[in-house]
Amino acid sequence: MSAPSAIIPYHRSATLAYIAAMLMLATLGIFIHEAGLDAVTTVFFRCLFAAIALALYCAYKGMFVAVNFSRKNLGLAVFGGVLMVVNWVTFFAAIQRIGISVTTIVFHVQPFIVLLLGAVLFREKIAANKLTWICLGFAGLVLACGLQIGGMQINEQYLTGLLLTLTGACAYAGVTLTTRAMRNMPAHLIALIHCMVGLVLLASLVTLPANGIQMQQWAWLVGLGLMPTALAYVLIYGALPKMPTSAIAVLTFIYPATAVGVDYLVYGQRISPAQMAGLMLIVLASLGVNLNWSWYAVRQKLAAL
Repeated sequence: MSAPSAIIPYHRSATLAYIAAMLMLATLGIFIHEAGLDAVTTVFFRCLFAAIALALYCAYKGMFVAVNFSRKNLGLAVFGGVLMVVNWVTFFAAIQRIGISVTTIVFHVQPFIVLLLGAVLFREKIAANKLTWICLGFAGLVLACGLQIGGMQINEQYLTGLLLTLTGACAYAGVTLTTRAMRNMPAHLIALIHCMVGLVLLASLVTLPANGIQMQQWAWLVGLGLMPTALAYVLIYGALPKMPTSAIAVLTFIYPATAVGVDYLVYGQRISPAQMAGLMLIVLASLGVNLNWSWYAVRQKLAAL
């Protein structure tokens, strides 16, 4: 897609680290379900334990220096943190309503939302081929939502879950655009600030069960903060500078594909063939956008098969 990515050589350890991070993210729904708390409370404790781990990591790497804390960067990081908290809360709430698979698949339309927001807010031009891929991606979204399936009962809870997922995707797209505007602040430090913002915003909204949080729930909450959050972020942000765009674009979809498999193996939830087709369209469209594929060239290759 870009010239710099073309000259980045294959980096085995970075690739393996990125794959490991995607697999960790795919287990997110298990931690949410097994913790058994409401979305806001779960996000608060995710932020708490992740912030502790990330603070230790940032201190170990010597990131707490004045040069990393310009006023502009701090302001953008805090604003991005607000959006990230909205993303986490809505995403967790959606999983509790419509399940891991559908939530994860629908959420992955957010790269297309980034392009559309960039066009609206910053007047960034969208090339014709990318616009075509975006349309294909949203066609996949319709299938992934399950709204075209006659045998599925679409109730208020299901529609609420879809709306929450799309809200989270929009919020995360905002985080992406905000992060792009930042300069010279390490990504791990940005993630730490996001978690700290979550602690401040959600502290007064935490709801504890009448009988308190049980030991097993604490284990899942600590695991949530450490594995598919702090450790995953450390691996992702450490790997990204060493990987070409093409590898990132392809390997990112290990996350939704594995999440669907995990949902089936652990909870027995399966998606319909139409929803699977929707996932495939979203994957194809995202690759087309990120790798700047020519729609005409792809069509010619498909026709030759």
